[in-house]
Amino acid sequence: MAELDRELADLPPELRWREWMRRIEAVLFASASPVPREELTRVVGQGVSVDLLIDDLAADLDGRAFEIAAVAGGWMFRTRPAYAPAIHAAADVGGQGLDLSDHDVAVLAAIAYHQPVTRDGLKEIFGKDISRDLIGRLHGQGLIGTGPRSPRRGAPYTFVTTQRFLVVFGLESLQDLPDPEQLADAGVV
Repeated sequence: MAELDRELADLPPELRWREWMRRIEAVLFASASPVPREELTRVVGQGVSVDLLIDDLAADLDGRAFEIAAVAGGWMFRTRPAYAPAIHAAADVGGQGLDLSDHDVAVLAAIAYHQPVTRDGLKEIFGKDISRDLIGRLHGQGLIGTGPRSPRRGAPYTFVTTQRFLVVFGLESLQDLPDPEQLADAGVV
């Protein structure tokens, strides 16, 4: 396999930039998960701004059915939300949807805001036990994982959100979670 020419010194600057954009596009298209900056820098020249390439690629995609989303510490292609009904009407998207109740989402939010949190911690938040079935379903869907053992007696397991949680909810990081006061003001909590 030939070594990748990252610098593309034999191309005029405008063609070089366009080729770097297309390389990033190809990597994002081929990846099923968000691609971090460090991985994208492997396909472009030294000192080239991946952020500027992403911005230009996003501008090229304006008006298209898909977009580049910054999620979970990287970037990935996503269909624009406006096209969800068309996809569900015509495409086989079996197994991709999540069947989450309002209670499930509330438990996920509690874990996200209070992680690492134990089942007892969730019980304090909700005033009732959170079923092992619910925890198992959220874990099975890859939305939560086990965190560090609690330093309390018996060292119970804690729960944390995962990279899949960030991807599913379109968050770049947990810092992108809505402010709890804003949620309360909006009547969500």
